[in-house]
Amino acid sequence: MAAAAELERLRMAGAGMAIAVLTSGGDAQGMNAAVRAVTRMGIYVGAKVFLIYEGYEGLVEGGDNIKQANWLSVSNIIQLGGTVIGSARCKAFTTRAGRLRAARNLVEHGITNLCVIGGDGSLTGANIFRSEWAGLLEELVGDGQISEEVARKNCHLNIVGLVGSIDNDFCGTDMTIGTDSALHRIMEVVDAITTTAQSHQRTFVLEVMGRHCGYLALVSGLASGADWLFIPESPPEDGWEDLMCERLGETRSRGSRLNIIIIAEGAIDRSGKPISSNYVKDLVVQRLGFDTRVTVLGHVQRGGTPSAFDRVLSSKMGMEAVMALLEATPDTPACVVSHSGNQSVRLPLMECVQVTKDVQKAMDEKRFDEAIQLRGRSFENNWNIYKLLAHQKPAQEKSPFSMAILNVGAPAAGMNAAVRSAVRIGICQGHTIYVVNDGFEGLAKGQVREVGWHDVAGWLGRGGSMLGTKRTLPKTCMEKIVENVRKFNIQGLLVIGGFEAYEGVLQLVEARGQYEELCIVMCVIPATISNNVPGTDFSLGSDTAVNAAMESCDRIKQSASGTKRRVFIVETMGGYCGYLSTVTGIAVGADAAYVYEDPFTIHDLKANVEHLTDKMKTDIQRGLVLRNEKCHEHYTTEFLYNLYSSEGKGIFDCRINVLGHLQQGGAPTPFDRNYGTKLGVKAVLWMSEKLQQVYSKGRVFANSGDTACVIGLRKKVVAFSPVTELKKVTDFEHRLPQEQWWLNLRLMLKMLANYQISLTEYISGQMEHVTRRTLSIEKGF
Repeated sequence: MAAAAELERLRMAGAGMAIAVLTSGGDAQGMNAAVRAVTRMGIYVGAKVFLIYEGYEGLVEGGDNIKQANWLSVSNIIQLGGTVIGSARCKAFTTRAGRLRAARNLVEHGITNLCVIGGDGSLTGANIFRSEWAGLLEELVGDGQISEEVARKNCHLNIVGLVGSIDNDFCGTDMTIGTDSALHRIMEVVDAITTTAQSHQRTFVLEVMGRHCGYLALVSGLASGADWLFIPESPPEDGWEDLMCERLGETRSRGSRLNIIIIAEGAIDRSGKPISSNYVKDLVVQRLGFDTRVTVLGHVQRGGTPSAFDRVLSSKMGMEAVMALLEATPDTPACVVSHSGNQSVRLPLMECVQVTKDVQKAMDEKRFDEAIQLRGRSFENNWNIYKLLAHQKPAQEKSPFSMAILNVGAPAAGMNAAVRSAVRIGICQGHTIYVVNDGFEGLAKGQVREVGWHDVAGWLGRGGSMLGTKRTLPKTCMEKIVENVRKFNIQGLLVIGGFEAYEGVLQLVEARGQYEELCIVMCVIPATISNNVPGTDFSLGSDTAVNAAMESCDRIKQSASGTKRRVFIVETMGGYCGYLSTVTGIAVGADAAYVYEDPFTIHDLKANVEHLTDKMKTDIQRGLVLRNEKCHEHYTTEFLYNLYSSEGKGIFDCRINVLGHLQQGGAPTPFDRNYGTKLGVKAVLWMSEKLQQVYSKGRVFANSGDTACVIGLRKKVVAFSPVTELKKVTDFEHRLPQEQWWLNLRLMLKMLANYQISLTEYISGQMEHVTRRTLSIEKGF
């Protein structure tokens, strides 16, 4: 995301440009957020922006299918699934004659910049169109349809692609638009099916989309703890029928009341023969006699509202797409905007398309190991972790080490997923694994018990903390903690929690000089809805909390559609950290989000009231303002309500909503389930390695700084940061890291929400492009 100075420079940088945006191929949740971002960023830089309805078909047909957009054209669409501008398969565009008509329609509107949101087929079609552009114009001149001067003016077509595909089957990007939302739909079904399957002791075979890519099946299998998984990239070994039935039978014999099998629609065996969900069902019924049902999810996965991740991802990509068009030259190859470690990046379109085709080629030629590698490191990592955790494998030998796992601080979704994977991978390593109830307080009281593989079955989708969690810090009960560390011979301590977990481990490390028993290996998995733990970009639970806040705000906005001229002031949690408020603000298209990290004054509040007053004179007669609970000592939620009510009297009325603890509740999102699972595995593997390094003469002695770390995701890398090093970059008074990556998102929030429309222009209905607009981003908005 560009800095504020860079955005200032961009103002009017696109004057004279015309940009068109279309959606093509299968729809995906989040496409509307991308259309909104392209439109508003385009208007910000001074360009004309056109919406092309019905995809390439609308481009070929022209006429009313190509309409100029204004700021309000894309209001209130961010929360809608599908695509409001329509998408259609178009045979005509696959022919040169069809592309000739499309070129004529673009030239008619002076459009030489095209943003295409779709899959690899749609993007490949756009690149062909671009490569033929000069020849198409030449033909139009020859036919007398356009003049040579018009051809000169429109001599080059710039193309940028955004990948909209629920399958996540495009190489070069971490996630495609719609994938996260599709996973939400799948997990909602899995959670619902689990309850009925347990009631009747049934086996369910769930078929999910993914004709050529097993990403949805893989991640939903990992997030649900499925008993068996079929993906096209890694067909089962010959004789899989016997092994699968044996494992399903073992699971039941150990007391499980259900089995879940997930199958991608494109599943095949080693010879390339399709494996159908009905074949799997019949196999289970015939061999095991289990009551078995098939559920084919189908287009349910495409439907529904986009998740918070998809809304933010699409908004970032849409803004970057306009930047790419601004900077494009005739020599710039067509690019695709991808997502890589929290950043939007531009990659050569056809190189990414080629790698995507290489995966399919590897699968066709039965080079399955290579196909998984070509899918990317994340896909391979998911597959390996699923295989590790799905079925118990006896440890080759019993290790001399014992570990304890506890939760500390407020509950956060994903904690249980992390505990489950940590317990299971620890058992695989041969360790003795203890769990502790009620955090450090429970450790002091000796609430410690050994657990086995099946003790954590069914924990993946559970919200809150199954172990119980408290905010008590070790310094209040240090001697009793030391006593129980000695009593249970604990040599590794895995603490899953928020700022208190980090601070607690830091206190234990600083007490090592006084208590030799604390010279053990320690690791913190950050888990808090506030996302305020140093050493990581994301904490477990923050994605679930953002989605919970977003869903509440969607409902609040919907209620205002009937009651016009109303402004809602919504208070979010997060302590002093404004992450929750900022990301929710982007996801719901809020007018403002006040946070502690971005100081604001009474002048900013006044400007915001004026903005909302102007907004009430348009068709969008509602407002939504978010306030982080500790954003300002004096400008409280009540103060904002009184100020807005007084200043908006006669123009709009106000309502307060304090979201409170609903942000901590609910089932974890697919992201938090998988993130917790991965962090649990990686933390225990790291601790096992450290224990080996510090083990000598039958005992563990770990007193160096690098034996007590916070595990976290930094961009694309899982990193281990010593708590003693993180102490130097922590604001303990406000419980915050001194630097926070997400502050870069503030500019996007302000820009996409608060473009100042000229009222006279709106009222007169003349929403044509003008050369000078009043464009302002104001501090605090």
